[in-house]
Amino acid sequence: MLISILITILKIVFILGFLVLIHEGGHFLVAKLCKIKVNEFAIGFGPTIWRKQGKETKYALRLIPIGGFVSMVGEEERSNEEGSFSKASIPKRIAVVAAGGLVNIVFALIVYFILMASMGNNVAPIIDYPMEDSKAQVAGIQAGDKIKEVNGKTIHYKKDLDEVLAKCNGEELAVVIDRNGEEKSYTFAPGEEKYNYTGIAISSENGASTKIAAISAKSPAKEQGLEVNDVILKINEVDVKGNAQKLVEEINKTQGQEIKFTIERGNETKEVLITPEVKADYYLGVYLQKAENNLGNNLYYAWWETGDFAFSIVDNLKLLFTGNVSIDQMMGPVGIGEVVAQTNGFADFIYILALVSISLGFTNLLPFPPLDGGKIVLLLIEAIRRKPLKEKTEMTIQSLGFMLLIGLSIYVTYNDILRIF
Repeated sequence: MLISILITILKIVFILGFLVLIHEGGHFLVAKLCKIKVNEFAIGFGPTIWRKQGKETKYALRLIPIGGFVSMVGEEERSNEEGSFSKASIPKRIAVVAAGGLVNIVFALIVYFILMASMGNNVAPIIDYPMEDSKAQVAGIQAGDKIKEVNGKTIHYKKDLDEVLAKCNGEELAVVIDRNGEEKSYTFAPGEEKYNYTGIAISSENGASTKIAAISAKSPAKEQGLEVNDVILKINEVDVKGNAQKLVEEINKTQGQEIKFTIERGNETKEVLITPEVKADYYLGVYLQKAENNLGNNLYYAWWETGDFAFSIVDNLKLLFTGNVSIDQMMGPVGIGEVVAQTNGFADFIYILALVSISLGFTNLLPFPPLDGGKIVLLLIEAIRRKPLKEKTEMTIQSLGFMLLIGLSIYVTYNDILRIF
């Protein structure tokens, strides 16, 4: 037990410490390339536990391994000293500020690409065989057909097909296939599987939990009274506690009808009535072949998987700003630590490393002070005005942003703790 706890602590410290190191290292290296003087390069906050004075820069390791900083001459207070950040050209300053987030993003993409290329468990957009009596079979789709396009979208790999099906709303699909070098076109409706949508996500504990980990904004569960950390005990008087599969089965037994959730909230047992939305999953009506496990295929599919990985983070940020994802679902260092603690094996750990890194990179580049993206916005304003904002004005903007960010961090950390306990 003690060894497991120590390993978990080491994992968390490594992920947070290493990602901060490369982030701040990005700022540091680009500052050096731009001839900007760096007073201190520190990892962590709080008391210094190790320091080394270089020719120009002091390197320090601090006690709390969350965060870090690169202190440049003229960054906090403007200076006319040679090598000052404030005297550097605007393109150079933007490059220095953007470098940290970009390093995190590039590192994540490289790591994720290597991980995907090494797994080799890919599905090709080639039909193994159509489902019996499916509309695809009736239309004339055959085993060995290679799917080239669906509704005008090029199909490179399975997720491209999944994306088209998710957006089709059950309408007919225009499918273009390659059959022995000859292109053929078909039009047919997808298969349909209806389900009850409540908007809840269950904690990931090998299917042995019915504790609500997250609730989608504007979902039936959110609007009708369920809360994060509720433990679902029964569905319509059927015991489902600790059995996520049975929970899903019971929710989907009737379509669109009111469902009685018996939940445990703190020390109380409550009953909540939820009327789910009836939604549908659509499928093409075919089984796809597993791709041959060779270097070329593995690199090819890893390329498309990595692109999807990057755009999924951007899409999640869009959902947050459009209100389709609640702030309650955001995760801070405590939540990240909990996810890291649940990783099993090296591949899981590397995936989380890449996920946290790319999330850190994109988040830092958001146009909100005092994040790096907010600093870039101020530099762009300076470029448009052809003069900087008043130093007092800039400091006020940064201070207000910092206070809002601290408030958000406290709120997110509070929710992280609630989810865990």
